[in-house]
Amino acid sequence: MVSTALFFLFAGFAIMCAISMVYHKNPLYSAISLVGVFLSLACIYLTLAAPFIAIVQILVYAGAIMVLVVFVIMLLNLDDEPNTSRLKYLYALGGGLGIVLLAQTLFVVYAVSRTPNQAIDPNVTVGNTIDIGRAMYTDYLLPVEIVGVMLLMAIVGSVVLARRLSQPQLELVIDKEEERISEEINS
Repeated sequence: MVSTALFFLFAGFAIMCAISMVYHKNPLYSAISLVGVFLSLACIYLTLAAPFIAIVQILVYAGAIMVLVVFVIMLLNLDDEPNTSRLKYLYALGGGLGIVLLAQTLFVVYAVSRTPNQAIDPNVTVGNTIDIGRAMYTDYLLPVEIVGVMLLMAIVGSVVLARRLSQPQLELVIDKEEERISEEINS
């Protein structure tokens, strides 16, 4: 009874934060609302007796990923009032996709409610650190290694692209500074 009440409390908080994330025009407020969604999901994981997944949710998503998102938002210096007059057709597309997603969610809820309840075996350990670590480094070792190599390639690629993009900009700044100095000398 208590776990059901906590689930609905945290699910309601996640839904409110998600609506707030979509509603705000300022991207920084949307990012803060996304942190609320991540934290409420971590609380839902705790009610499902998966403490390791809850802690990873907080550390990775609410921590590291959101720092990256906020850093990108600050780096891009987005305007508060974007020009949306030329993208009016996307409202109808978004509404249609929202209706499809709502229908899919209702279908899943209906299908789950029609299946018979199965007894939960108390000896089964799901979401424990030992079981997740054992699965990651025995059954799923190759996919974990592939993901690690792909992330390393993405980091190296971003550093190479950043270096290539920064060189012409630096030369442009140097050229403008030389022009300014030569104008000061001539006048």
